[in-house]
Amino acid sequence: MIRVIADDKIPFLKGVLEPHAEVVYLPGGQITRADISRADALIIRTRTKCNAELLEGTPVRFIGTATIGVDHIDSEFCRDHGIAWASAPGCNASSVQQYVAAALLRISQEAGFNLKNKTLGIVGVGNTGSGVEKFARIMGMNVLLNDPPRARNEDRADFSGLDEILIRSDIITLHVPLNRDGIDRTYHLFGADTLVKMKRNSWLINTSRGEVVETEALKKSLGTERIQGVVLDVWEKEPELDIPLMHMAFLATPHIAGYSTDGKANGTTAVVRAFSRFFDIPLANWHPSEIPLPPEPVITIDCNGKSVEEIIRKAVSHSYNILQDDIRLRFDPARFEIERGDYPLRREFMAYTVKLIGGSAEVKRMLENLGFGVSAV
Repeated sequence: MIRVIADDKIPFLKGVLEPHAEVVYLPGGQITRADISRADALIIRTRTKCNAELLEGTPVRFIGTATIGVDHIDSEFCRDHGIAWASAPGCNASSVQQYVAAALLRISQEAGFNLKNKTLGIVGVGNTGSGVEKFARIMGMNVLLNDPPRARNEDRADFSGLDEILIRSDIITLHVPLNRDGIDRTYHLFGADTLVKMKRNSWLINTSRGEVVETEALKKSLGTERIQGVVLDVWEKEPELDIPLMHMAFLATPHIAGYSTDGKANGTTAVVRAFSRFFDIPLANWHPSEIPLPPEPVITIDCNGKSVEEIIRKAVSHSYNILQDDIRLRFDPARFEIERGDYPLRREFMAYTVKLIGGSAEVKRMLENLGFGVSAV
């Protein structure tokens, strides 16, 4: 019998592997070498650090992480010790798109401008960055793209250097992996030397990894009002927070940008299928059978007297009220991990139908392009 240790917060997983494996569920951040001393496989999230300290001398042959990020897995150690591993690239791209859309619409409301014709700099244009790009273009924003690995490997002229992003962008959003060294090093990519180049009164959004932004340098930039505001979903040293930075942030959330129920289902699907391929069990086409519906799947919007952006904001905020996540974290920062582990149901745009009263063809098209179902009343 295959023996598995699994993070107890991975949704939709319990009961799936049990017909084929012995599964023990544990808190991801508390899994020890003793726990996996007889395990053939690990099914985890980012809180389980899969390195020599954990894995040395264990029988683990397979690691599946239900996340897009893989900086918690020592890939060189795994390669050298014959441990296969799999992740879930792109699983929560639409979830992060929804989060950034909500953040951008809150920023525009707070700052008193329209997103249309503002310049958004996207640093990291993989699955997630591309989803954010789609939203920005639907909203009529000017978009600058920065992705050095893609720029080197693709014959395209539409990538910008980081300095151009810094100088020209009204808002910058980060979607890069955490690389601590090498040509594509992203550790403290946004440090003192970088932040000082940002356009004055611009905004910064980070949903990638906390270590991509240098905390002390960011606080200084905010304190001198070089940057008008910051939206932070990720933090250096999380789950510990820099409380002064949290208070300085326009929006502060506990690493949940990618935590839509749809994104979680996609992540679990990816690792179950990878597990099934590795161990040759019949789950290669598995997917959660039923994802709960949102409490209010129909959004009725009276468009009379409202701008296009106001209508889009109402639809997006109905699907995801980012302020609720912000308020819960500020109320009790010590609940960072609890908020992640017990995150409420959040469905993406495709789970909703917007009923428009007096809406234009342009608004209908924009909402449909975002993934909403749309009908006219």
